[in-house]
Amino acid sequence: MRILLNAAALAGIAFTGPAFGQEAGFFDGFYSLDQGRWYVSDGWNNGAHQNCNWSADQVKAGDGMLHVGFAPLPKGDRQFRCGEIQTRKAYGFGTYEARFKTPTGSGLNAAFFTYIGQQQGKPHDEIDFEVLLRDPGKVDTTTFVNGKSGDGKVGSGQSLALPTPSTEFVTYAFTWEPDRIRFYLNGQLVRTMDDPKTIPTNPQRVFFSLWGSDTLTDWMGPFDNVTDPIAMDVDWVAFTPLGGACAFDASILCQNKGDSQ
Repeated sequence: MRILLNAAALAGIAFTGPAFGQEAGFFDGFYSLDQGRWYVSDGWNNGAHQNCNWSADQVKAGDGMLHVGFAPLPKGDRQFRCGEIQTRKAYGFGTYEARFKTPTGSGLNAAFFTYIGQQQGKPHDEIDFEVLLRDPGKVDTTTFVNGKSGDGKVGSGQSLALPTPSTEFVTYAFTWEPDRIRFYLNGQLVRTMDDPKTIPTNPQRVFFSLWGSDTLTDWMGPFDNVTDPIAMDVDWVAFTPLGGACAFDASILCQNKGDSQ
């Protein structure tokens, strides 16, 4: 996909308030891995529910694609290796967009999300797109505010039908504002959240991850053993601060000017 960039539109815009972005917008087409922007997780996991350890060798970028992998290779106390990448900086209100495709497999989770938490000395705030690979026709959308999702239960969200299977490239986007969050799939508005208790207020880092679980079967399905390396492929990712103009041709800020401003 040809992406036209408007450098001026990606310039930082100064705001005040809890989650107004201190950082400038960006577009990353992954022709290489920008070490100044991205941190690659390596050598740990997120808890007993995860059957893999994050491994730097499961994150590769080049030739216009980021590969976030999952492989049947032991690392530490786990039998599998998985990939996770996160921005070094936290970003606030604005539009977050990415185009990616996933593999399939029960018990696996491919995610594009924002997060901040105790590791950074902040409350747990989060905004999620999670593709549970047992069903490549759906994506879960969730927010967390101070560690709890909108209905007060950890882990709840809303499942949405994808316009095409996740094994094909889909553009995922959300616009985060002080009073609402809007989720988009291939440029179409599919969900609006405007209950104040569902809207995070802390700037967050941008993540991609692919991981598995043997225990979260009610949510992710029974784990299907992975015998060959697999990966989610990310074509590009972008952030535009709130109030920023259309910055590249595939952005929802260009396609949906009526409901994205």
